[in-house]
Amino acid sequence: MRIAIIAITRNGARLGTRLRDGLGNADLHVLKKYAGQAGKGAATFDGELGALLARLWPEYGGFVCIMATGIVVRLVAPLLESKERDPAVVVVDDAGRFAISLLSGHLGGGNLLAERTASVIGARAVITTATDSNELPSFDMIAQAEGWEIDDISRVKSLNACLLDNEEVAIVDPTDRLRFHLQGKATISVHDALIGALRSSAKGVVLVSSRLVPPQFQNDRMLVVRPKSLYLGIGCNRGTTTDEIGAVVASLLKRQFLSIKSVAAIGTAEAKREEAGLIEFAGQNQIPLRCYSSEELNEVAVPSPVSQHAMDAIGAQGVAEPAALLASGGGELIQPKFKSGNVTVAIAERT
Repeated sequence: MRIAIIAITRNGARLGTRLRDGLGNADLHVLKKYAGQAGKGAATFDGELGALLARLWPEYGGFVCIMATGIVVRLVAPLLESKERDPAVVVVDDAGRFAISLLSGHLGGGNLLAERTASVIGARAVITTATDSNELPSFDMIAQAEGWEIDDISRVKSLNACLLDNEEVAIVDPTDRLRFHLQGKATISVHDALIGALRSSAKGVVLVSSRLVPPQFQNDRMLVVRPKSLYLGIGCNRGTTTDEIGAVVASLLKRQFLSIKSVAAIGTAEAKREEAGLIEFAGQNQIPLRCYSSEELNEVAVPSPVSQHAMDAIGAQGVAEPAALLASGGGELIQPKFKSGNVTVAIAERT
Protein backbone atom coordinates (compact mmCIF):
# COMPACT_ATOMS: atom_id res chain seq x y z
CA MET A 1 0.00 0.00 0.00
CA ARG A 2 1.33 3.41 -0.99
CA ILE A 3 0.74 5.88 1.85
CA ALA A 4 0.40 9.66 1.90
CA ILE A 5 1.19 11.41 5.19
CA ILE A 6 -0.22 14.94 5.49
CA ALA A 7 0.82 17.37 8.24
CA ILE A 8 -0.27 20.97 8.84
CA THR A 9 1.64 21.89 12.02
CA ARG A 10 5.25 22.13 13.17
CA ASN A 11 5.02 19.10 15.42
CA GLY A 12 2.95 17.29 12.80
CA ALA A 13 5.81 17.71 10.33
CA ARG A 14 8.19 16.12 12.82
CA LEU A 15 5.79 13.23 13.46
CA GLY A 16 5.30 12.86 9.74
CA THR A 17 9.03 12.47 9.19
CA ARG A 18 9.16 9.65 11.72
CA LEU A 19 6.18 7.98 10.08
CA ARG A 20 7.60 8.32 6.58
CA ASP A 21 10.82 6.65 7.69
CA GLY A 22 9.06 3.98 9.75
CA LEU A 23 6.14 2.96 7.55
CA GLY A 24 7.98 2.53 4.28
CA ASN A 25 6.48 3.28 0.85
CA ALA A 26 5.18 6.58 2.24
CA ASP A 27 5.32 10.16 0.99
CA LEU A 28 5.19 13.15 3.32
CA HIS A 29 3.25 16.30 2.44
CA VAL A 30 3.65 19.27 4.80
CA LEU A 31 2.52 22.87 4.96
CA LYS A 32 5.17 24.93 3.18
CA LYS A 33 6.21 26.99 6.20
CA TYR A 34 7.12 23.80 8.11
CA ALA A 35 9.31 22.32 5.39
CA GLY A 36 12.35 22.80 7.62
CA GLN A 37 10.94 20.40 10.21
CA ALA A 38 10.14 17.73 7.63
CA GLY A 39 13.64 16.94 6.40
CA LYS A 40 14.67 16.13 2.86
CA GLY A 41 12.23 14.67 0.38
CA ALA A 42 9.01 16.11 1.78
CA ALA A 43 6.53 17.67 -0.63
CA THR A 44 5.08 21.03 0.38
CA PHE A 45 1.75 22.78 -0.17
CA ASP A 46 0.38 26.25 0.56
CA GLY A 47 -2.65 25.43 2.66
CA GLU A 48 -5.32 24.29 0.19
CA LEU A 49 -5.93 21.03 2.01
CA GLY A 50 -9.09 20.15 0.10
CA ALA A 51 -7.40 20.54 -3.27
CA LEU A 52 -4.36 18.58 -2.08
CA LEU A 53 -6.41 15.65 -0.79
CA ALA A 54 -8.58 15.56 -3.92
CA ARG A 55 -5.44 15.37 -6.06
CA LEU A 56 -3.81 12.66 -3.96
CA TRP A 57 -6.97 10.59 -3.34
CA PRO A 58 -6.77 8.35 -6.44
CA GLU A 59 -2.99 7.95 -6.17
CA TYR A 60 -2.67 6.39 -2.71
CA GLY A 61 -4.10 3.34 -0.94
CA GLY A 62 -3.75 4.90 2.52
CA PHE A 63 -3.64 8.31 4.19
CA VAL A 64 -2.29 9.32 7.57
CA CYS A 65 -3.56 12.80 8.43
CA ILE A 66 -1.88 14.51 11.36
CA MET A 67 -4.62 16.95 12.33
CA ALA A 68 -8.04 17.11 14.01
CA THR A 69 -10.53 14.38 13.16
CA GLY A 70 -13.21 16.94 12.29
CA ILE A 71 -11.00 18.50 9.62
CA VAL A 72 -10.40 15.13 8.00
CA VAL A 73 -14.09 14.18 8.06
CA ARG A 74 -15.01 17.36 6.20
CA LEU A 75 -12.19 16.94 3.70
CA VAL A 76 -12.85 13.31 2.74
CA ALA A 77 -16.66 13.44 2.72
CA PRO A 78 -16.96 14.72 -0.90
CA LEU A 79 -14.42 12.12 -2.09
CA LEU A 80 -16.07 8.97 -0.79
CA GLU A 81 -17.26 6.38 -3.33
CA SER A 82 -17.83 2.97 -1.72
CA LYS A 83 -16.57 0.58 0.93
CA GLU A 84 -14.84 -1.40 -1.81
CA ARG A 85 -13.00 1.53 -3.40
CA ASP A 86 -12.19 4.09 -0.70
CA PRO A 87 -8.60 4.18 0.62
CA ALA A 88 -7.68 3.71 4.26
CA VAL A 89 -7.66 6.91 6.32
CA VAL A 90 -5.97 7.21 9.71
CA VAL A 91 -6.00 10.35 11.86
CA VAL A 92 -3.16 11.17 14.27
CA ASP A 93 -3.46 13.95 16.85
CA ASP A 94 -0.76 16.63 16.92
CA ALA A 95 0.77 15.22 20.10
CA GLY A 96 1.07 11.77 18.58
CA ARG A 97 -0.93 10.02 21.30
CA PHE A 98 -3.60 8.34 19.16
CA ALA A 99 -3.80 6.77 15.72
CA ILE A 100 -7.49 6.57 14.80
CA SER A 101 -8.75 4.27 12.04
CA LEU A 102 -11.29 6.59 10.44
CA LEU A 103 -12.16 5.02 7.09
CA SER A 104 -11.98 1.64 5.32
CA GLY A 105 -10.90 -0.17 8.46
CA HIS A 106 -11.47 -3.63 7.03
CA LEU A 107 -11.26 -3.87 3.24
CA GLY A 108 -9.08 -0.79 2.82
CA GLY A 109 -6.68 -1.80 5.58
CA GLY A 110 -7.34 1.20 7.83
CA ASN A 111 -7.21 -0.80 11.05
CA LEU A 112 -3.87 -2.33 10.14
CA LEU A 113 -2.51 1.07 9.07
CA ALA A 114 -3.61 2.54 12.42
CA GLU A 115 -1.78 -0.22 14.27
CA ARG A 116 1.36 0.24 12.18
CA THR A 117 1.22 4.01 12.66
CA ALA A 118 0.80 3.64 16.41
CA SER A 119 3.75 1.24 16.57
CA VAL A 120 6.08 3.68 14.76
CA ILE A 121 5.36 6.73 16.95
CA GLY A 122 4.47 5.00 20.22
CA ALA A 123 0.78 5.96 20.06
CA ARG A 124 -2.38 4.07 20.91
CA ALA A 125 -4.33 2.61 17.97
CA VAL A 126 -8.03 3.47 18.15
CA ILE A 127 -10.16 0.94 16.25
CA THR A 128 -13.93 1.16 16.45
CA THR A 129 -15.20 -1.49 14.01
CA ALA A 130 -17.53 -3.64 16.09
CA THR A 131 -16.13 -7.06 15.22
CA ASP A 132 -12.58 -5.96 16.00
CA SER A 133 -13.66 -4.32 19.25
CA ASN A 134 -15.25 -7.61 20.29
CA GLU A 135 -12.31 -9.67 18.99
CA LEU A 136 -14.47 -11.39 16.41
CA PRO A 137 -13.58 -12.18 12.79
CA SER A 138 -15.66 -10.36 10.18
CA PHE A 139 -16.71 -11.87 6.88
CA ASP A 140 -15.11 -9.11 4.84
CA MET A 141 -11.79 -9.59 6.64
CA ILE A 142 -11.98 -13.37 6.24
CA ALA A 143 -12.59 -12.90 2.52
CA GLN A 144 -9.67 -10.52 2.26
CA ALA A 145 -7.37 -12.87 4.15
CA GLU A 146 -8.29 -15.77 1.86
CA GLY A 147 -8.09 -13.72 -1.34
CA TRP A 148 -11.82 -14.16 -2.00
CA GLU A 149 -14.30 -11.67 -3.47
CA ILE A 150 -17.75 -10.84 -2.16
CA ASP A 151 -20.68 -10.63 -4.56
CA ASP A 152 -22.67 -7.94 -2.72
CA ILE A 153 -20.60 -6.09 -0.14
CA SER A 154 -23.71 -4.36 1.27
CA ARG A 155 -24.79 -7.68 2.81
CA VAL A 156 -21.68 -7.97 4.96
CA LYS A 157 -23.13 -5.64 7.58
CA SER A 158 -26.10 -7.88 8.40
CA LEU A 159 -24.00 -11.06 8.43
CA ASN A 160 -21.40 -9.47 10.70
CA ALA A 161 -24.28 -8.38 12.94
CA CYS A 162 -25.21 -12.06 13.33
CA LEU A 163 -21.71 -12.70 14.68
CA LEU A 164 -21.99 -9.80 17.12
CA ASP A 165 -25.40 -10.95 18.34
CA ASN A 166 -24.19 -14.57 18.62
CA GLU A 167 -26.89 -15.67 16.20
CA GLU A 168 -26.46 -18.82 14.15
CA VAL A 169 -24.89 -18.49 10.71
CA ALA A 170 -25.21 -21.41 8.30
CA ILE A 171 -22.15 -21.87 6.11
CA VAL A 172 -21.68 -23.83 2.90
CA ASP A 173 -17.98 -23.93 2.18
CA PRO A 174 -16.20 -26.77 0.37
CA THR A 175 -12.83 -25.17 1.23
CA ASP A 176 -13.61 -25.44 4.99
CA ARG A 177 -11.76 -22.15 5.53
CA LEU A 178 -14.77 -20.38 7.06
CA ARG A 179 -14.99 -22.99 9.79
CA PHE A 180 -11.25 -22.52 10.42
CA HIS A 181 -11.77 -18.79 11.02
CA LEU A 182 -15.05 -19.03 12.96
CA GLN A 183 -14.74 -22.23 15.03
CA GLY A 184 -15.07 -21.43 18.72
CA LYS A 185 -15.70 -17.74 18.02
CA ALA A 186 -19.20 -17.73 16.55
CA THR A 187 -22.37 -19.82 16.41
CA ILE A 188 -22.22 -21.66 13.09
CA SER A 189 -23.77 -24.68 11.42
CA VAL A 190 -22.02 -26.37 8.52
CA HIS A 191 -23.99 -27.66 5.54
CA ASP A 192 -22.99 -29.62 2.44
CA ALA A 193 -25.57 -27.95 0.19
CA LEU A 194 -27.17 -24.52 -0.04
CA ILE A 195 -30.71 -25.86 0.22
CA GLY A 196 -29.95 -27.31 3.66
CA ALA A 197 -28.51 -24.02 4.86
CA LEU A 198 -31.50 -22.06 3.61
CA ARG A 199 -33.92 -24.46 5.32
CA SER A 200 -32.09 -24.22 8.63
CA SER A 201 -33.08 -21.90 11.47
CA ALA A 202 -29.93 -19.81 11.00
CA LYS A 203 -30.35 -16.04 10.84
CA GLY A 204 -27.80 -15.77 8.03
CA VAL A 205 -26.23 -17.91 5.33
CA VAL A 206 -22.74 -17.66 3.84
CA LEU A 207 -21.98 -19.54 0.62
CA VAL A 208 -18.43 -19.97 -0.63
CA SER A 209 -18.71 -21.00 -4.27
CA SER A 210 -17.64 -20.21 -7.81
CA ARG A 211 -21.14 -21.21 -8.99
CA LEU A 212 -23.92 -18.75 -9.73
CA VAL A 213 -26.89 -18.89 -7.37
CA PRO A 214 -30.25 -19.60 -9.06
CA PRO A 215 -32.73 -16.73 -8.58
CA GLN A 216 -35.12 -18.89 -6.56
CA PHE A 217 -32.44 -19.42 -3.89
CA GLN A 218 -31.33 -15.81 -3.56
CA ASN A 219 -32.34 -13.77 -0.52
CA ASP A 220 -31.17 -10.79 1.53
CA ARG A 221 -29.81 -12.86 4.40
CA MET A 222 -27.31 -14.71 2.22
CA LEU A 223 -23.74 -13.61 1.56
CA VAL A 224 -22.05 -15.14 -1.49
CA VAL A 225 -18.27 -15.30 -1.41
CA ARG A 226 -16.18 -16.15 -4.46
CA PRO A 227 -13.02 -18.22 -3.98
CA LYS A 228 -10.35 -17.78 -6.65
CA SER A 229 -10.62 -21.32 -8.00
CA LEU A 230 -11.18 -20.92 -11.76
CA TYR A 231 -8.58 -20.52 -14.50
CA LEU A 232 -9.32 -19.50 -18.06
CA GLY A 233 -7.27 -20.57 -21.05
CA ILE A 234 -7.81 -18.16 -23.93
CA GLY A 235 -6.62 -18.29 -27.51
CA CYS A 236 -7.61 -15.67 -30.08
CA ASN A 237 -6.80 -14.48 -33.56
CA ARG A 238 -4.58 -11.46 -33.96
CA GLY A 239 -6.45 -8.19 -33.50
CA THR A 240 -9.43 -9.69 -31.66
CA THR A 241 -11.21 -6.95 -29.74
CA THR A 242 -11.68 -6.76 -25.99
CA ASP A 243 -15.44 -6.74 -26.48
CA GLU A 244 -15.43 -9.98 -28.46
CA ILE A 245 -13.22 -11.73 -25.90
CA GLY A 246 -15.40 -10.49 -23.07
CA ALA A 247 -18.62 -11.57 -24.76
CA VAL A 248 -17.38 -15.11 -25.42
CA VAL A 249 -16.04 -15.51 -21.87
CA ALA A 250 -19.24 -14.11 -20.33
CA SER A 251 -21.42 -16.40 -22.46
CA LEU A 252 -19.42 -19.50 -21.56
CA LEU A 253 -19.31 -18.72 -17.85
CA LYS A 254 -23.06 -18.13 -17.83
CA ARG A 255 -23.69 -21.46 -19.59
CA GLN A 256 -21.63 -23.20 -16.92
CA PHE A 257 -23.20 -21.18 -14.06
CA LEU A 258 -19.78 -19.79 -13.06
CA SER A 259 -18.83 -16.37 -11.71
CA ILE A 260 -16.03 -14.32 -13.27
CA LYS A 261 -15.21 -13.14 -9.75
CA SER A 262 -13.83 -16.63 -9.10
CA VAL A 263 -11.35 -16.44 -11.99
CA ALA A 264 -7.85 -16.41 -10.52
CA ALA A 265 -5.81 -16.15 -13.73
CA ILE A 266 -5.90 -16.31 -17.50
CA GLY A 267 -3.46 -18.50 -19.38
CA THR A 268 -2.49 -17.99 -23.01
CA ALA A 269 0.37 -18.53 -25.45
CA GLU A 270 3.59 -16.54 -25.27
CA ALA A 271 2.77 -15.36 -28.80
CA LYS A 272 -0.20 -13.46 -27.34
CA ARG A 273 1.81 -11.52 -24.76
CA GLU A 274 1.30 -8.28 -26.70
CA GLU A 275 -2.27 -8.96 -27.84
CA ALA A 276 -4.02 -5.68 -27.00
CA GLY A 277 -7.56 -7.03 -26.71
CA LEU A 278 -6.53 -9.83 -24.39
CA ILE A 279 -4.38 -7.56 -22.25
CA GLU A 280 -7.22 -5.06 -21.93
CA PHE A 281 -9.77 -7.75 -21.06
CA ALA A 282 -7.52 -9.08 -18.29
CA GLY A 283 -6.89 -5.56 -17.02
CA GLN A 284 -10.55 -4.59 -17.00
CA ASN A 285 -11.35 -7.60 -14.83
CA GLN A 286 -8.18 -7.32 -12.72
CA ILE A 287 -7.15 -10.87 -13.61
CA PRO A 288 -3.46 -11.79 -13.99
CA LEU A 289 -2.43 -12.87 -17.49
CA ARG A 290 0.08 -15.74 -17.69
CA CYS A 291 1.85 -16.58 -20.94
CA TYR A 292 3.34 -19.97 -21.81
CA SER A 293 5.75 -21.04 -24.51
CA SER A 294 4.73 -23.53 -27.18
CA GLU A 295 7.05 -26.08 -25.55
CA GLU A 296 5.22 -25.69 -22.23
CA LEU A 297 1.83 -25.96 -23.90
CA ASN A 298 2.88 -29.12 -25.73
CA GLU A 299 3.90 -30.85 -22.50
CA VAL A 300 0.32 -30.82 -21.18
CA ALA A 301 -2.03 -33.73 -21.96
CA VAL A 302 -5.42 -32.42 -23.13
CA PRO A 303 -8.60 -34.17 -24.31
CA SER A 304 -9.02 -32.33 -27.62
CA PRO A 305 -7.14 -33.32 -30.78
CA VAL A 306 -4.25 -31.22 -32.03
CA SER A 307 -5.27 -27.87 -33.44
CA GLN A 308 -3.73 -27.57 -36.87
CA HIS A 309 -4.29 -23.81 -36.78
CA ALA A 310 -2.30 -23.42 -33.55
CA MET A 311 0.37 -25.84 -34.78
CA ASP A 312 0.86 -23.87 -37.99
CA ALA A 313 0.80 -20.49 -36.23
CA ILE A 314 2.98 -21.07 -33.15
CA GLY A 315 3.96 -24.74 -33.13
CA ALA A 316 1.62 -25.63 -30.27
CA GLN A 317 -0.89 -28.51 -30.12
CA GLY A 318 -3.43 -26.04 -28.78
CA VAL A 319 -3.69 -23.00 -26.54
CA ALA A 320 -6.89 -22.79 -24.51
CA GLU A 321 -6.89 -26.20 -22.77
CA PRO A 322 -3.17 -26.52 -21.94
CA ALA A 323 -2.97 -22.84 -20.92
CA ALA A 324 -5.92 -23.24 -18.54
CA LEU A 325 -4.35 -26.31 -16.96
CA LEU A 326 -0.92 -24.68 -16.68
CA ALA A 327 -2.42 -21.55 -15.10
CA SER A 328 -4.30 -23.71 -12.58
CA GLY A 329 -1.12 -25.40 -11.40
CA GLY A 330 -2.52 -28.90 -11.39
CA GLY A 331 -6.26 -28.27 -11.55
CA GLU A 332 -8.92 -30.17 -13.48
CA LEU A 333 -10.31 -29.20 -16.86
CA ILE A 334 -14.03 -28.64 -16.28
CA GLN A 335 -14.77 -27.04 -19.67
CA PRO A 336 -12.99 -28.27 -22.81
CA LYS A 337 -12.14 -25.67 -25.39
CA PHE A 338 -15.09 -23.71 -26.72
CA LYS A 339 -14.65 -21.72 -29.93
CA SER A 340 -16.75 -18.77 -31.01
CA GLY A 341 -15.67 -16.40 -33.75
CA ASN A 342 -12.07 -15.36 -33.13
CA VAL A 343 -11.93 -16.65 -29.54
CA THR A 344 -11.31 -20.05 -27.98
CA VAL A 345 -11.82 -20.54 -24.24
CA ALA A 346 -11.31 -23.45 -21.82
CA ILE A 347 -11.83 -23.54 -18.05
CA ALA A 348 -9.87 -25.36 -15.36
CA GLU A 349 -10.66 -25.49 -11.66
CA ARG A 350 -8.44 -26.03 -8.65
CA THR A 351 -10.23 -26.57 -5.36
